[in-house]
Amino acid sequence: MARFNLSYKRGKFIKMKKHKRLRKKRMENKSENVSFRKLVNIPSTTHATFGLYRYPAKFIPHVVAYVMENYAKEGMSIFDPFGGCGTTGIVSRIYGHDYELWDLNPIIKILHQVAIMKPVNINSEEIIKEMRDSKKEFIPNWSRLSYWYPQEFLPFLYKVWGYYHSFKDSEEKNILVVPLLKISRYFSYDDSQRQKLSKSTRSQDKIKELLKSDWQNIFFEMLKKEINKVIIGIKEYSEMSPKNVKAVIRGGVDSLGETLNKKRDILITSPPYIQSQEYMRQAKLDLFWLGYTEEDIKKLSKLELPYRHIEPIEIHSKTFFEYRNKIKGKHIQEVYDKYFWSILGLFTQLQKDINSRMFIFVGNTSAEGISIPLDRIIIEHLENFGWEHEITLIDTIVSRRLFSYKVNPASERKDKRTNVENLVILKKINN
Repeated sequence: MARFNLSYKRGKFIKMKKHKRLRKKRMENKSENVSFRKLVNIPSTTHATFGLYRYPAKFIPHVVAYVMENYAKEGMSIFDPFGGCGTTGIVSRIYGHDYELWDLNPIIKILHQVAIMKPVNINSEEIIKEMRDSKKEFIPNWSRLSYWYPQEFLPFLYKVWGYYHSFKDSEEKNILVVPLLKISRYFSYDDSQRQKLSKSTRSQDKIKELLKSDWQNIFFEMLKKEINKVIIGIKEYSEMSPKNVKAVIRGGVDSLGETLNKKRDILITSPPYIQSQEYMRQAKLDLFWLGYTEEDIKKLSKLELPYRHIEPIEIHSKTFFEYRNKIKGKHIQEVYDKYFWSILGLFTQLQKDINSRMFIFVGNTSAEGISIPLDRIIIEHLENFGWEHEITLIDTIVSRRLFSYKVNPASERKDKRTNVENLVILKKINN
């Protein structure tokens, strides 16, 4: 089977030798420090179409590629129940594997569609000229729109999004969507360095400065630049030789209430962190411009972990109870319980339909300043259902999507967010 191999100094032979050394150490140690960025020949986390959209807690493509190169055999299929912006699928195509992605956020279908496009010959200046001349309008169905945008910008934004929505399915529409989302957010009061949709003094000062400038021309200059970035990214992805495989993309679905209709060989995913679960709140600004209504987004938001009812499950992990007993606050205990009931409940249900291995990428985030070993809890629980822990690969976080604090403003405690992420590798026994 052909494997993705770019012409860089590090070759596949070297990578496979490193992998064999890791396997040898498993007999002695169940964990190993690695750098996925060095083990896989992808130039950067934003290469090709991997970095088109700034999705919170994004999976780096190197992790998925590592799994593909070292564990996925020809004919195997891949599944990710927390598909995010679609990285698992984008990488799976490079290695020729069928795949299935789920995510609560429906934007996954649009982002995936753009990311796997074939190269296009589109003139960004012509598109911008047509957009300037367009008379069509699109007004989002959102009562809070004027809170997030100054009145001066809104008629202009209605017009540029009217042009976008005037297309049916087309290459032009796909090329425009990510640039328009990025720039429309830049022209809002949202502080992009915060995880949740929120105003700040910094973001309001930015808008004040924009209003003093020739902001319409700034918008179109940014748009031209972003369109060209998308075109280049699509070309780079094409050079990685993605294959024509079967894909199932399910956006806007409640992963906790779903079951697989078809068995898959490998599960690879990165579930939400314990206290970073409100992705719909961050996404709604984009979803309104894409045409989703307030009712649509309210329904999706109610399915996020903090806001839904979760049935308790039996948890087979002494570590779970050990750390729960360390938490004093009743509210944090409830968050802790709901998180593990949902995540472990999901894996318990899905593991029945996974044939070979599960790869679960987690960081040990904190509660009340206590670092919670998510990886150990997940391992202990799933071992009860016939899964063997092979190894945990520990990778250092190189950069964050969000700025960091010396002191967490919510808890007023020293910020103890994890600086590593762990790839837990589990093998189905007797497989």
